[in-house]
Amino acid sequence: MYKIAIVGASTLLGKELKDAISESSLAAADLSLLDEDEGLGQLDQVGDEITFVQAISPDAFEHMDFTFFCGTEKLTQKYWREALRAGSTVLDLSGALDSETGVLVRSPWVEAQEVTADLFTPAVVPANPATLALALLMERVQQAAPVRQAAATVMLPASEFGRLAMDELHQQTVNLLSFQSLPKATFDAQTAYNLLSGFGESAKASLGQMDARIRRQYNALAGRRLPSLAVQTISAPVFHGHAFSIFVELERPVDVAALEEALGGEHVDLVLEETDSPSNLAATGQNDVLVRLRLEAGARNANESTRLWLWAASDNLRLHAQNAVECALDLRRLRPQGTVQ
Repeated sequence: MYKIAIVGASTLLGKELKDAISESSLAAADLSLLDEDEGLGQLDQVGDEITFVQAISPDAFEHMDFTFFCGTEKLTQKYWREALRAGSTVLDLSGALDSETGVLVRSPWVEAQEVTADLFTPAVVPANPATLALALLMERVQQAAPVRQAAATVMLPASEFGRLAMDELHQQTVNLLSFQSLPKATFDAQTAYNLLSGFGESAKASLGQMDARIRRQYNALAGRRLPSLAVQTISAPVFHGHAFSIFVELERPVDVAALEEALGGEHVDLVLEETDSPSNLAATGQNDVLVRLRLEAGARNANESTRLWLWAASDNLRLHAQNAVECALDLRRLRPQGTVQ
């Protein structure tokens, strides 16, 4: 039986990861919920047992097979080397380690990756869910025809920046409706009923950092096999769920049936009905990326074109947690069960 620690267990992502582990083949693992500050002592449930979030003690990582970091980048930076020294495999969902030497950005769902983890890999970063969705879709489109150019606008929800960001968006919405002043501690800007390409100077959240992370991780997943992708991130006034507007130009005309066949399949749900548009609400609780295809208007043949648009949506927390669990399952081959290396 594996022993697993979740650091940042009281966060939105930590709770989603706990549920994803409970639904996977790692469900029988001995799970430790760890955090700092306000998360300590919170009651939670693991399987049929009631437990609570514990403090991160000096020996918290001893005998742990896997340690998932789901909190802030600062929390990951503080403890990840301790987990390594204790012999645990580190999986960083905070994104703090994706620039560290030897650390790999991974997703078993994307086949284009050229480098696999081995015993000398210090840690693995399960790809950001926006990065994963983009890589999945670009990999599928490229199966239909070579891509000449592609660009994506990624609309980020408040939950991508944590619970405080969600609370601030909620309070801003309430205050606007009652003509009161707006709290701006997290965003330093009005995010309620508003679309933004950047936050205020004093913001604790950073769209620029998120934009850079998505680009960096996409390049890591893509290697030399997936097409380059121009990315712009926008803050959307929603609580959960990513949405994507993606433009693709192909090297040669492709008919819509071939594109639909390439896009559909595992982890991608192709929406064919006009009335069932992908949305952050429709994607809630789904393991798949929802996507709708539209060929560029003006093509000579209405069913064939070199230019297309994709409108997609996914549950950011769910997708991130599922990918992290898949990464751990993929890494099991490096850890004989029941032993600590």
